[in-house]
Amino acid sequence: MGWGGHWGGGGHGGAQAAGLPFAGIPPELREAVDRIEVDEPDVPLRPVDFSQRTPEADKRFTLRGFLLPHRASIVGALILVGIDTATLHVGPLLTQLGIDKGIIAKDFGTLLTVGLLYFASIAVNSVTGYYRLGFTGKLGQRLMHKLRVSTFSQIQRLSLDFFTKEKAGRIMTRMTSDIEALQQLFSDGIVNLAVQGITLVFVIGVLVSMHAGLAAVVLFAIVPVMALMTTWFRHASDKAFLRVRDRIADVLSDLSETLSGIRVLTMHNRQRHNAIRHRNIAGEHMDANLTAARISGAYGAGAESIGILGQALILLIGGGMVARGSLTVGQLTAFILYLTAVFAPITQLVALHSTYQQGKAAITKLADLFATTPSVPEREDAIELPPISGEIELRDVTFGYSPDTVVLHEVDLRIAPGETFALVGPTGAGKSTVAKLVTRFYDPLAGQVLVDGHDLRTVTFDSLRRQLGVVPQEPFLFAGSIRDNIAFARPDATDEEVAAAVAAVGITEVVARLPRGLDTPCHERGVTLSSGERQLLALARAFLAQPRVLILDEATSALDLATESMVERALDVVLQGRTAILIAHRLNTAMRADRIGVIDGGRLVEVGSHDELVALGGRYATMHNLWVEHGGSVRAPASASI
Repeated sequence: MGWGGHWGGGGHGGAQAAGLPFAGIPPELREAVDRIEVDEPDVPLRPVDFSQRTPEADKRFTLRGFLLPHRASIVGALILVGIDTATLHVGPLLTQLGIDKGIIAKDFGTLLTVGLLYFASIAVNSVTGYYRLGFTGKLGQRLMHKLRVSTFSQIQRLSLDFFTKEKAGRIMTRMTSDIEALQQLFSDGIVNLAVQGITLVFVIGVLVSMHAGLAAVVLFAIVPVMALMTTWFRHASDKAFLRVRDRIADVLSDLSETLSGIRVLTMHNRQRHNAIRHRNIAGEHMDANLTAARISGAYGAGAESIGILGQALILLIGGGMVARGSLTVGQLTAFILYLTAVFAPITQLVALHSTYQQGKAAITKLADLFATTPSVPEREDAIELPPISGEIELRDVTFGYSPDTVVLHEVDLRIAPGETFALVGPTGAGKSTVAKLVTRFYDPLAGQVLVDGHDLRTVTFDSLRRQLGVVPQEPFLFAGSIRDNIAFARPDATDEEVAAAVAAVGITEVVARLPRGLDTPCHERGVTLSSGERQLLALARAFLAQPRVLILDEATSALDLATESMVERALDVVLQGRTAILIAHRLNTAMRADRIGVIDGGRLVEVGSHDELVALGGRYATMHNLWVEHGGSVRAPASASI
């Protein structure tokens, strides 16, 4: 939501993240903020290139494809890593020179030169390390920013059926733990992989140049054992870390469901049951982590033992060479020092394999998300829907939320421009489904849905939904101000237009009673407001948006009679001059319509005015008689023509 400008605090301090309430800079911090702002540059937010169609590059999400556009920066980082590694591991060579050419030869000048070179290498390593860490850190953050925006945009592209099939907690996992795993891979894993890989190549090259025989012992007697252990660890950890990713998704999914249904849980005293259930889910996550930890621990201990045995073997063989005069003391010392530098990268590379496996599992999950295509796509050749008069037509429409379960059967319906049409019928008959088809949340399995003669599948989503408005049974209010929620569909609306919308639906007094009027923060989902107040705010939002077609999905069914009366008076204003579809359970709402359609068993069985359907003596008449028996009025409301 975020349209800024409604909160105090000027300058950068008054700038506001979209839609978040802000009370201004505290006076005691104002002076410090002013000092910071002197040197703070104005950096405009870059717009997100969002379209309804997933970019082709994102559909085939891979680590290589994701990093490829940043190859120049990655090459620069690798150059810095190479310099950093070379200066870090030149020490054993200098040690060899110091021992053989300085200490044993008793040449103080050479020893001093070696010492100075040692200090110089440390200085160069410190400088390159500083720039390398800063450069790779910024690169990692840019990559994560891009990934977060791409993931969030992809989630918004998907159709509603995706969110009904997929648990909210699992979707949250894509944006939280999966991206965090990749962040660790980008910020630590890839750079360390380069560091340890270059180190390994550098050190092995030096060992071979120093003494090919001793290097062969390392390469053919010690490294193969490490390779076998690494192969075992790779296969075992692949399965273990994938299981860890699945279990954390279960934990977040259960948490999300619990938070969403906390009122129901409290009302039915299910806290203990849910705590036990969550303990079991968390226990499965713990077991998965323990399995992964045991595999990593077994490998770490084995690798360390092999390293110690390797050093002992080299010391034994190399010592004999020194005794025979085929190897100098300095060379043996440097060889042992470098041997430590061989095992350290191997151990680190395997430790990084854990980070890589977590990142790989996250990439698999994100790749699945990006490969998911909307079930209700926008065509490449979709046209802009021109300003509509509001004619709605369903031609032989058949629909099911799955092909095996049909909800609507061969429905034919035409709603004239400016007509108020009500749909009534038993729960589950398909009333709300009609509304979802008109807004193109779903496409019919067969038939057509048309607005002003345009098949909805041939027009852009933006041009269609800009001219449609929906007021659901339980309207959603976002965290932000009351003003922002009313202007949600028209963020550029002026204060006067917002006030006019408030007055039109009759809630001026309600807003005036709020602590800060229109600037009163509206907590998430509007939990601090009553059902009636939320519904009236949703009507004010619809009035301000000025849609040509308005759909009210049981907008008064959850209200008491007094609040319902207020909402219906607001409806008289909001619906004036618009095509309207009223999904109604209460007949007093349906009776206000020009025509009424009765849906039963997924079929449109009756259509006509209130009086016509009562006289017909069919299903609507039966519903009306039952309603009258329970205290409803025999006559339609005086304001039936809206």
